[in-house]
Amino acid sequence: MKLVKLVGAVGAAAAIAVSTVGTASAAPAQVHGAELYSQVTAADVADPSAVLPTGTDADFSALQTVEGAIGWFRNREGSTEQDGYCERAVRLAWNRTTHHASAIAHWNSGDGARHTGGATPPRGAFVFWNISQYGHVGLADGNGGVWATSVNGRIGHVRQGYFANYLGWKPGNSN
Repeated sequence: MKLVKLVGAVGAAAAIAVSTVGTASAAPAQVHGAELYSQVTAADVADPSAVLPTGTDADFSALQTVEGAIGWFRNREGSTEQDGYCERAVRLAWNRTTHHASAIAHWNSGDGARHTGGATPPRGAFVFWNISQYGHVGLADGNGGVWATSVNGRIGHVRQGYFANYLGWKPGNSN
């Protein structure tokens, strides 16, 4: 993903340099025999900040999507690596820069609006429980289930009621 964005940024810079109007393409790059390609559109030319790094964005980080965050958990199903670190796991899944000391600290923070009603949390939402002094957090699947750590000591997918003392939910990647 980072290299594709870099190729797109180079293509946008080239398109700007030659004042191309309409759609331009960056030349395909070769990486370990695989061809990478990123289309540069007229919108990219008009607003190069959309694809070119600014400030300290030297690593070309991309914002995470709901499917990417859920996929982060799905790809680690059965792993014990994050057990006891639920807040860290959801932060990594969403590629967030905001850090909270615990799930309960995240819940009590101004980081996103709290929803405590009976509605099913939307896909990718942070779902919170008061199961200890640190609380617990997972990601909603949008159908009444959650991806979380500490599912029999592992990352897993369970019904929302698997954990006791439901607090509510906040929008995913709310900062």
